[in-house]
Formats: sequence, C-alpha cells, structure tokens
Amino acid sequence: MSPVLIRKMKLLAVMCAFMAGVGVLYQLVGPDPLGISSVIVGGLLGLSFGVMELFALEAWGRRLHSLAFGPLILAKATIYTLVVFTTSHTIGFLEGLFTGKELHEFWVSLVDGENWALLLVTLASYGMMAFFVQMNRMVGQDVLMKFLRGRYLRATEEDRVFMFLDLKGSTTIAERLGATYYQLLNDFFHDISHPVMTARAEIYQYVGDEVVLTWEIDRGLQDANCIRVYTLIDDAVAARAEEYRRKYGVVPEYKAGLHCGRVISAQIGDIKREIVYNGDVVNTTSRIQEQCGELGVDLLVSGDLMGLLDLPEAYAAEELGPTELKGKERQVELFAIGRRAG
Repeated sequence: MSPVLIRKMKLLAVMCAFMAGVGVLYQLVGPDPLGISSVIVGGLLGLSFGVMELFALEAWGRRLHSLAFGPLILAKATIYTLVVFTTSHTIGFLEGLFTGKELHEFWVSLVDGENWALLLVTLASYGMMAFFVQMNRMVGQDVLMKFLRGRYLRATEEDRVFMFLDLKGSTTIAERLGATYYQLLNDFFHDISHPVMTARAEIYQYVGDEVVLTWEIDRGLQDANCIRVYTLIDDAVAARAEEYRRKYGVVPEYKAGLHCGRVISAQIGDIKREIVYNGDVVNTTSRIQEQCGELGVDLLVSGDLMGLLDLPEAYAAEELGPTELKGKERQVELFAIGRRAG
C-alpha cells in the first residue's frame, strides 16, 4: 500500500471515529435511549465525508482551493451534507415505494423536526472536519497532529534529511509573467504535493520560489525517498508540461540540494506558532543547492548523506569531490545524482 493511501486511510479512520462520537452525543441529548445505531449512523456519515474529501472530489481540489478559507469550509460542508442527505432520502423514498408507503409520508418525514436537527448536526460536524482538513493542509502534512500531540513543546535533538528545491530562472520568468508568476508557482507547488506525500516528506517552508522538504532520517533513507522525490516531481511536471506551456509559455525547471544531520526541533512563537529546525545542516543544505548552478547539475547530494543511502540501480552518482561552500570553513564532499538512461 502506497504512503499516500496509508495516510488517507488513517484520516478516514479518524473521520469515522469523530462522526461516531458525534452520533453518540446526538443520541445522548435526544429522547431516545443510547444504542449502537448512533455509532453506525455516525460512522457512515464520517465514511461518506472521508470518501468524498479524500477520493471522489480530489479532482476538484485545484478549483475548490482557489476559494478563500471561510467560503471553502462552508462550500465543502454544504456540498457534502447535500450529497449525503439527497442520497439517503432518495434511498428512503425508493424503499418506501417498495414497502407500500404513501407519498405524503415521505414529505412529512422531510419536514420532521428530528430530520432537520440531524441535518444541522451533520452540517456543523462536516464543517468542523473540513476545517481540520484545511488546517492540516495549511500548516503542513501531519504537522497539525504534531502540534496536537505536543511533540515539540520541548526542544528535541533529532537526525533529519533536508532538501532545498529552487526554480531555475525565476527572476526572468517573474519579470515576463508579472502577477501571473504566482499562479505558476501555485500550480507547481500543487503538482508536487502528491510526489511529496508519496516520498513521505514534510514541507517545512516555502521561501519565495523555493520549497524546503524534510524527512525524519529513517523515512528519508527508506527506499531512497529523499532521492526518489525528485524524480517523482520530474514525472508530475512532465505530465502537465503542455498545460504549463499553454498557460505560461514555460515548463518549470528546478535544482535541488540534499544533506542530512542533527538539528534541534522546537515549537516557537506566541500569536503565531510554528515548528522550526535549527542547526548547521539546514544552512549547509541551502549552500549545496546554490552550488547546482555553479556546477551545472540539477541534483546535488552531500557525502554525509551518500554514505547512508542505499542508492537504487535506477540512479547514477558522480563524485565531484570536496567543494567549498559559501560561508563554510570546511569543504563538503558532493555527488551529482541522475537517472540512468533507459
């Protein structure tokens, strides 16, 4: 099972559990005694939301996410609630016809107070879940859960892999496209989302036209995820190359540097909190990425990381030797990585 599907299934389980809990609360405040039906109905409502959010309407993602945050939450909650209630009442209507019920009984059930209460509870619950999903998107994949668990309330030392990925020729493209350049950036960052999740990376920061990815060391080394993400991005951009040319007259090109080492991870801030990583490894990775232009290569990896990697046969590594990096006293061993032909 792919990492993307695993992540979706975990989210789906959380959604089902949340709505099952809502179902129990709904029945507790009602006149009927508590029963298993509340858990089943709530779980099914959570399943419906999850399937629509994570699978069925994924193709609408780019269009929906062009909305402002508030309208987006309201739109999703309304759409999902209408879909669920239209489907359930259509099934109920057909079932009633087959069991000999009269049409007026169906209309009476539609305006029943309990039905309207369930509608409002579903709308509110779907709104809360849509809010959670969007916040998870805004602060970064799985980062919200780290905040909720309090993982970095105290500064923690950990080993991580970092990748700095930067668009080539961004200044020239920005001058030509003007404000449209930021639409290009948004499309590019949207297109790399699936590769990033597939390679189990976290998006640490967007810095202008640069994106910083990070992995816990084991995740980054597993299946050479930290290298594989670059080729996955290549494939994703190539699949939409014609659309990029049509809309912007250019297909994004990029260069990246990779390094690993120990950092101090912690939550900082008051009115705005975020998780930050401090350590020489972050600055060194940035300097390695800058060397891509100097050396005429697209993907550079430090010797420290290469010493830990089990590089798949699909990739070729060219040893470039010790290289001086801007602002660094000691030279860093660098390797250029590329896909083997064929």
